[in-house]
Amino acid sequence: MSDAFGVRGSRHVFSGHAFEVRVDEVEMPDGGVADRDIIAHLGAVGVLALDPDDNVTIVRQYRPAVRQYLLELPAGLLDVAGEPALETAKRELYEEAGLAAEDWQVLIDLHTSPGMSDESIRVYLARQLSAVPDAERFQAEHEEATMTVQSYPLDELVGMALAGSLTNGPAVAAVLAAYAARSNGWAGLRPVTAPWPARPDRVPGGGDGDAR
Repeated sequence: MSDAFGVRGSRHVFSGHAFEVRVDEVEMPDGGVADRDIIAHLGAVGVLALDPDDNVTIVRQYRPAVRQYLLELPAGLLDVAGEPALETAKRELYEEAGLAAEDWQVLIDLHTSPGMSDESIRVYLARQLSAVPDAERFQAEHEEATMTVQSYPLDELVGMALAGSLTNGPAVAAVLAAYAARSNGWAGLRPVTAPWPARPDRVPGGGDGDAR
């Protein structure tokens, strides 16, 4: 019996800005073939911005898919062709939270929903923060126009995650990772140049390519 889970063929279903949908014909270990619906995603980055008092910058944003506001990290799609992931993270922190940071490390890499999507998100730890002058602030639109920004103590966010009031997946994972890493003096965190093999190899607008 084969256990390679090879793909015999794929058929395209949908293309959008952030993702595509296809159906893969996947070889099963028992020799059979099964259709699997796959969301092919651009990938994303997030930023856990931590101040000297261990407060985390959190944005509150409306998410139409779940029809409610969620507490999240500043984050965004890797939707600029050729832009390095770290530069995307810096841009999102600037645009969504009005912050810049001098110290950056990789906090965690996540497969957000591997049962149906290849989406991967890299969350950075950003420290040594400074505010962007109001005159330089990004002018938000659509859902982001109602976004608000607030700081929460890291310990409080851990409690919120365990209580179910912080439910955004990358935010929960990053908060718990930061809590664990802090207990070890931040030892073991990776540099921003660390490889990211799970990052989808796709360019905005559809198709495959090197957008890293």
